[in-house]
Amino acid sequence: MGVLVSACTNVNGRFQALSSSSQYGIGLNPFHRVAAFDRVRQQPQVRGVDTVAKPGRQTLAGFPESEPVSNEQLLLLPCDILVPAALERQVTGANARKIQCRILAEAANGPTTPEADEILKQRPEIFVIPDVLCNAGGVVVSYFEWVQDLQSFFWNETEVTDKLFRILEGAFTKTLELSRKQKMSMRQAALSLGISRVRDAKKMRGLFP
Repeated sequence: MGVLVSACTNVNGRFQALSSSSQYGIGLNPFHRVAAFDRVRQQPQVRGVDTVAKPGRQTLAGFPESEPVSNEQLLLLPCDILVPAALERQVTGANARKIQCRILAEAANGPTTPEADEILKQRPEIFVIPDVLCNAGGVVVSYFEWVQDLQSFFWNETEVTDKLFRILEGAFTKTLELSRKQKMSMRQAALSLGISRVRDAKKMRGLFP
C-alpha cells in the first residue's frame, strides 16, 4: 500500500527526504501521489510520484498529469504525511483543525504557530515531528564537515548518510520514549532533551572563557 505525501518545499531542497526515506525502509515507498508547492517560484502543482526527485529539476511547472493547487489548498489535502518544508507559520490557528494528515513532519523552521500547536495537542490522530527534531540533519552534517576538516580525513556520501541516520534515529527514539513516559507532546519532549543536554554539558565543563 502506498503513502500520500504533501509538501510545501523548494524543488531541489526537500524532495530528497522522499527518496531517502525509501532507502532506509521507513515505509514511504511506493507513493501513490505527491502534492508540492514551490515557494520560490510560486508554482503550485499536484502530480504523480513518477516525477518526484528528478535530478536537476528547477521547477514544478510542466510535470505530467499535474494540476494546479494553491498553497492553502495543499495544506488541507487528505494525506498520510504533510511536510511544511519552506516557510514558517504555515500551520496556524485558522487551519490546524482542518488539516487531514496522519503525520506532520516539520521540515521548515517554525512552520506551526503556538496557536496551532495547542490545537494539534487536542488531535491525537496527528503525530507531530517537531522542527527541532525533524530538520536537525543539516546542523548534524555541518558538524560532520567541521570534524572532517579538523582531521583532514573525509568521508564519502554513504558514510555521512549512515552516521546521520544513526544519530537521527537515536534522537527520535529518545524523544518518543520521553514523550510517552512523561505524557507530553513530541515538541516538549524534544526541547526538554535538548535543554537537559546543554545543562549537563555546562555543569560538567564548568566556567569557561
